[in-house]
Amino acid sequence: MNLDLNGKSILITGGTGSLGKALTSRIFKEFPQVKRLVIYSRDEQKQFQMAQTYNSRDYPAIRFFIGDVRDRERLVRAMNGIDYVIHAAAMKHVHLAEYNPSECIKTNIGGAENVIHACLQTKVQRVVALSTDKACAPINLYGATKLTSDKLFVAANNIRGWQEIRFSVVRYGNVMGSNGSVIPFFLKKRKEGFLPLTDPNMTRFNISLDGGVDMVFHALAKAWGGEIFIPKIPSYKISDVAKAIAPEIEHKVIGIRPGEKIHEEMITSSDSYNSYDMGKYYVILPTVPSWNLEEFIEAFNAKKVQTGFSYNSGANEEWIGIEDIRLLITKHIDPAFTINETQPEIV
Repeated sequence: MNLDLNGKSILITGGTGSLGKALTSRIFKEFPQVKRLVIYSRDEQKQFQMAQTYNSRDYPAIRFFIGDVRDRERLVRAMNGIDYVIHAAAMKHVHLAEYNPSECIKTNIGGAENVIHACLQTKVQRVVALSTDKACAPINLYGATKLTSDKLFVAANNIRGWQEIRFSVVRYGNVMGSNGSVIPFFLKKRKEGFLPLTDPNMTRFNISLDGGVDMVFHALAKAWGGEIFIPKIPSYKISDVAKAIAPEIEHKVIGIRPGEKIHEEMITSSDSYNSYDMGKYYVILPTVPSWNLEEFIEAFNAKKVQTGFSYNSGANEEWIGIEDIRLLITKHIDPAFTINETQPEIV
């Protein structure tokens, strides 16, 4: 199946976030005949700002729907007539989740349950939920709630009955340039005369916003139901990011924050028993799929990974260096990015 969203109605939870806006841009660019695109989120100011770009005159398919994923009734109302749902809403900041655990659980777990319920109630056809590398062997509450969310969406395929609906998950690392990510943070902090480094050995996976959108589109088109899709993407060292952005100022090591890892994983050795290489992506399949495994393997030329295989940002085979990081910043974040020639004034 090749993805064709023309004539379809789509809803994006958390649609005013970085990925939601990237999805909106690509959908209108590639599928100009999309029937309806509903931006579902709880922040009226962000909706107001997004509507300045995507106004109803130039984009008649756009709809802005104020609502919280904690509100099941509102979700059911919003999903009436929707074909595809992309679930991007989450409470995602690790330290805020540690300080406000109940709020994180209500949004990330309760919200996932509500989205699943609303999709089953309204005859949605495809659902893709966004995950995170922190859901793999989690050591913080945010990761634990996202792992639970992943499990809920995978298991939702078992309760769909005869409905033509498929639930799947996409899991990836840090999205370059997204709200709260390290590169925009360093670009802002360099004006203060030093960059805070949590640990010089820390590594992270890297994916662009376009790469994240590509994954969502892939899952919408190709998922059979219950898969967790994982991209093959490069890693970088946080210390190299600092050197790429501001080599001439102090890099102060401040220690890792509560709930942080030195390296991120997206597939653990325990996942290897159900993991397959699909070429551009890896996929973790459900332990008991609702379809024939041999047919899936043949359809996608999927190859079982070696027992004990893990996918870790510190042991990755592909890396981004300092110059590569600078080029990516110019391409994806700030076209006017340059290295400071002199020590900036500390403010």
